[in-house]
Amino acid sequence: MSSAKENAAVLFADISGSTALYEKLGNDRALQLVTLTLGILTQRMAAHHGTLVKTIGDEIMCVFPRLTDAFAAACAMQQAVEEQRPGGEQPIHVRIGLHYGEVVLEKGDVFGDTVNTAARIAAITRARQIMTSQQVVDMLPEELRFKTRPVMRTMFRGKEKAFDVCLILWEKEDTMSTRIGMSAFRKPAESRHELMLRYHQQVLTVGEALKTVVLGRGNDCDMVIMSKLASRLHARIEYNFGKFLLNDQSVNGTYLRFSDGQVILLNQQQIVLHGAGTISLGEPYSEEPAELIEFLLQ
Repeated sequence: MSSAKENAAVLFADISGSTALYEKLGNDRALQLVTLTLGILTQRMAAHHGTLVKTIGDEIMCVFPRLTDAFAAACAMQQAVEEQRPGGEQPIHVRIGLHYGEVVLEKGDVFGDTVNTAARIAAITRARQIMTSQQVVDMLPEELRFKTRPVMRTMFRGKEKAFDVCLILWEKEDTMSTRIGMSAFRKPAESRHELMLRYHQQVLTVGEALKTVVLGRGNDCDMVIMSKLASRLHARIEYNFGKFLLNDQSVNGTYLRFSDGQVILLNQQQIVLHGAGTISLGEPYSEEPAELIEFLLQ
């Protein structure tokens, strides 16, 4: 049977923390909840003209001829799981990654770079999130682009250039940017060794996918901080041998306040980040700085 090529949106949706779910509830009950949740996802997919390609354990892969239908389906999936609470008192959360481009259709399956990219985006997505590529965002109509935020630049294996990944805001109010502080968002059961940074609406995740970020006032920084006391290239955070090192390379120093209240000033020094807290570039906490970067190690 010959293969065919066409453009399509590829969407992966899976249940976050399902391994821990089986350990906590036992096989029978966990399988029941997983099956119920996948049924909800599949219903929302079908309502938005999607086609189920396959179910892989706790994950579904589906395709949509129209990108806007895939966008709407992803949002509807998250909203349905939130509203229907398939786990009852047991929280169930899903994560969704999607991409659009040319795919190869063969014997009921879908192949190609678009599929691989969608899978990699889904792999770096966290519980209750929908992630997509900047390429997809650029193709969206303006009213949908308004519901996206750039969150990170990462490298995918097989890609020569850095890849911009964006968050889709699916909630009726934009509360996603505050969810760093919520337990379900902060500590998914399948924890990765990652450092999350948040500055206003921008979120960056440092780890295996993105090992170095630069903070500062310069426009070429990974996270641009709007403070007159920040140097152009103020500080660098590096993921190295399982540790997150913050290196100050500024004129005015870098201030850190950990969750226990301890404050540390770095002057051309480095420190291993742990736990959670905030970072102030060049301005001491005694001055009540407004331009703070939140960090959370998970």
